[in-house]
Parts: sequence; structure tokens; C-alpha cells
Amino acid sequence: MPTRRSLIVAGLAAAGSALAATPAAALPTADMEAVVKAAQIDPRRADSAITPGSRDSVLLVEQALQAKGLLAAAYADGHFGTRTIDAYAAWQRSLGYTGLDATGLPGPTSLRLLGEGRFTLTRVLSPGTVSTWRGVPVNARTKAMLLEAERLLGRQFTITQGSYSPGEDPTSAGTHDGGGALDLAVTGLTSTQRTASVRRLREVGFAAWLRTPSQGNWPYHIHAVALADTDLSTPARNQAGDYYLGMNGLANRGPDDGPQVTKVTWEEYQRAR
Repeated sequence: MPTRRSLIVAGLAAAGSALAATPAAALPTADMEAVVKAAQIDPRRADSAITPGSRDSVLLVEQALQAKGLLAAAYADGHFGTRTIDAYAAWQRSLGYTGLDATGLPGPTSLRLLGEGRFTLTRVLSPGTVSTWRGVPVNARTKAMLLEAERLLGRQFTITQGSYSPGEDPTSAGTHDGGGALDLAVTGLTSTQRTASVRRLREVGFAAWLRTPSQGNWPYHIHAVALADTDLSTPARNQAGDYYLGMNGLANRGPDDGPQVTKVTWEEYQRAR
């Protein structure tokens, strides 16, 4: 006959087996594409509006920064503004990153480490390896984007300034210090061809504008910044944000003077093909 003790032991064992069979609660998921998009746009806003589709993912990041004592609770609101940029930069520095690796723009490694035990990542972004291509430094993602724009255009661009070139041209104001930024020649092109070139670049995920001598101390050229490149310098990141907000990417933050297209990243363009 079973004793009370044996029934208790059996009950505890059964309960333990049931608990062991129950999977641990899944961690929430942060969409890295949404986080990086917000980190480009929100610091350039005049208000604390939230970039559509980014709130839940940004909140996960902000709550993790808050838990590490890097962000005040009042700013864990789904808006990736300047306070969150500063907090994320502090997180990057705590990992030993410096310079262009600690600008507050989330990269795949720092974001994964921030999420340990709190959230997992989906739609992970990476600029890929850096190489010299057509005589200039460029990362794999930017190279693929330019090649696709050339395929659509039916013409090859001439690159006059590449990425990862700090101090190469003072008139660039630091936009080429990191990844994703290119200057392209327009010599010999008609006005229609120049506009078509900017359009194709925008269609594959660049913030791109035709620059003219009346705007600054430079010749006619196209300036292009790869949206959502996690290696963007801070000035290039600001240009990306201004492009999303309908501006020209210049210091005067004037209205966008380029052809209007649906604004997409390289990843969004690829998914829509």
C-alpha cells in the first residue's frame, strides 16, 4: 500500500517532469532593420514622434539600456532620439569600441550583446567586408547596391570618392569617414540622365542627391548614402535621416530637390523584387 510519503515523492517527481517538459518562455524579438531606421530618423525629428513600425523593437533596446543604467526611464519610450543615441554610444564604448564604432548607431554585434537574456534579433543588418573596388574603399553591401543601380540604369558610374576615407575631402564634412557613402561623377550627362541616375540610386536604397556648384565648393556630382548601413558616420547618418524626412541632406536642411520615389532600404528593395 502506498504511504503518504511515497505519494508526496511521486507527486513531486511528476511535477518536476512536467516542469522539465515545459519549454522556457521565448524571448521577445527585436527587428534590427526597424531599430536602425529609427536611429537614423528620430534624432533628426523636431519632435518625439515614433518611426512607424519601430516602436516595439526600439522599446526592447531602450529597456535594455535602462537596465544597464545608461538611459533614464523617461526616455524608454520607443523614440530613438538623441538621448537613446547617446546611451547606445555609451554601451558601445563599454564594449571597448571607439570612434566610428561608437557613434550610437546600432551594429549587429553590439545589439546582439545588448539583447542577451532579454531579446533576440531578426532582420539582422551587416555592411559586409570592406575592400578596394574601382580604386576606392567600399563595403560589400554598398558595392551590391551600386551594381544593381547600374544594371537598372544600363550604365556604369565613375566613383570620385569612396567610403572609409576620413579627411580625404574637407568639403564632405565627414560623410565619407564611415561606410555607405559615395560620390559619383556626372560629367557628360544631360540633365535628364543625371535625374535618372539619382532616381535609380534611390530606388535601390540610397539617399542620393545631385550636388551643384551653387550649393557648395564642389563640381556637379551625385552624393549617395546607403540607407541603414551600420557603418555610417554620424554626418552620413544625419543625411539618411533628413532624406527620410524630405530634406536635401545639406547643412541648410532645405527641401529635397531630387526625384520622388518610394523610400526603401537595400533589404526592402530585394524583398520586393
